[in-house]
Parts: sequence; structure tokens; C-alpha cells
Amino acid sequence: MKQIVLGMLVLFIGLHISVLGRDLFKNKKDLGSGSMPISIGIGFITDFLDTLGIGAFAPTTLLMNITKQLDDDRKLPGTLNVSHALSCLLEAIIFITVVKVEPLTLFSLVAAATVGSWIGSKFVTKLPEQKVQFVMGCALILTAILMALKQSGMINILGEGNTATGLTGIKLLIGIVGNFGLGALMTMGVGLYAPCMAMVYMLGLSPLVAFPIMSASCGALMPVASINFVRTGEYARKVSLGITIGGIIGVIIAAKFVTGLDITVLTWIVIVVIIYSGFTYIQKSRKLAIAQKA
Repeated sequence: MKQIVLGMLVLFIGLHISVLGRDLFKNKKDLGSGSMPISIGIGFITDFLDTLGIGAFAPTTLLMNITKQLDDDRKLPGTLNVSHALSCLLEAIIFITVVKVEPLTLFSLVAAATVGSWIGSKFVTKLPEQKVQFVMGCALILTAILMALKQSGMINILGEGNTATGLTGIKLLIGIVGNFGLGALMTMGVGLYAPCMAMVYMLGLSPLVAFPIMSASCGALMPVASINFVRTGEYARKVSLGITIGGIIGVIIAAKFVTGLDITVLTWIVIVVIIYSGFTYIQKSRKLAIAQKA
């Protein structure tokens, strides 16, 4: 069944390239606003960090906000999912091939996250800009809190002594329901890595097993969610293309050369800035709501 998951991820690569490629070709005369060099740089940095375990969504949101790459915050969730899909699929294939995990558990949790993302993306594409700003602000703050818990070792404590490589019975059912919810939340900008890690630790899985489950879940759900974002045009085309290019390069370099790099200080800096960015988006949401009432 692990081979089935790997085959599924390869199919998702083809699906995403096809869906995104057709839309970019259709709109090749006007890919929208944003800087291609800056977007490539953002993709390289964020997916480099993602491969090292920091995560990509929150840093990408932060950097896009700083560099003013988006002309409409409604496009933020779609841009995050579309732009990081291929790099995350690459990460997933790397982790699945090197870490032992019970195939049924891997397949079930990945499938649940994928279905959740499809439903979640249909909901997110209908949200107004003010709601997206508020949701993204809350998502950034929640992500920063989870990152801080992980960085301080509090999440890792949950996995101490765990040796299981798979789930059965009620634990498997809890994992399926939990990953379904996390898949839906990811389309709104809430990173899946830290909450998924906490969940599988509490269910008794070995800490190492978390990595193929997390990466494969993200790798499978993002292309599926992206279908709705691309279909409705709720993503930044030029920015997404740039981040995709830079992200693939970042994953390859991080996986080959610097997986042992000590990034403790950098992670804490990222956490602090992400919290600031979260409150900034909430403030933008409040200002827009006041303006709309005026």
C-alpha cells in the first residue's frame, strides 16, 4: 500500500502540473501582479525552511506581506496551496521512501486530509477579503503558538517512548477524523505539520513516523485543493509560479546538504515575526470592516 501512496503522489504531481499549466498558458499574456525574482526567492527560502521542519505557509505569508506581492488578500489561501504543492510532493516522496510506516495508516490519514482539503477549498473561495484577512491572522497566530510548543519541546514530549508505526481500531478512526479536519484547515492557511505531529504523538505513533504522514498529507491535499483555487482564479498566478520554481530548488538543496543545520535561533525569530504578522492581518480585517460599514 505504500507503493500505492507513492504512485498516488506521482499522479498528483501530474495532476497539479496539468491544472496549473493549463491555467498559466491560458492567461500567459497577463499573469497578474507580483515580481517573479522576488517570488522565486520567497519560494526558495520558505521551502528550504519547510524541509528543515519550520513550515512554509506562515513564512510565505510573512514574506509576501513584507514584499507586497499580492494585490488582494483573498488570493492568499489559494496562492499558498497552489505555490507549495509541487515542493511538498517532492518532500513527501523523500520521507516515504526512507521512513518505515504502516501502509494502512499512511493511506487512511493521507486520504482523509485530501478529502478535507477539497471541502475546505470550496468554502474558502467564497469568503470575502475581510474574512480571509481575519482567518489568516488567526491562522498565523495559531501556527506561531504551535511552532513555539514544538520548538520548546512540549509537543515532542508527547511522543517520548512511542514506538508504534501504525494505528488500529479507534485510534485509526480518530486519526482519520483529525486529519480530515486538518486538511480542511490547511486550505485556510493553518499549517498541518505541527498539529498533525501533536495528534499522531498522542495516538502513540513513533516521532519519526510523523514525517511521512505530515508531508504526504500536505503533498496530496494541496494539488486537490488547488483545483478549486485555480478554477475560480483565487490565486496569484505570477507569484505562485515563482514560488513553485524557487521552492523546488530549496527542497533539493535542503535535503541534500543542510538537513543537520541548527536553526533554533532562526525559528524563534520567525515565530515572533509571524505573531506580529498575524495581528497585522487581524487589524487589516478590522479596518476593512469599519470602512465597509461607513
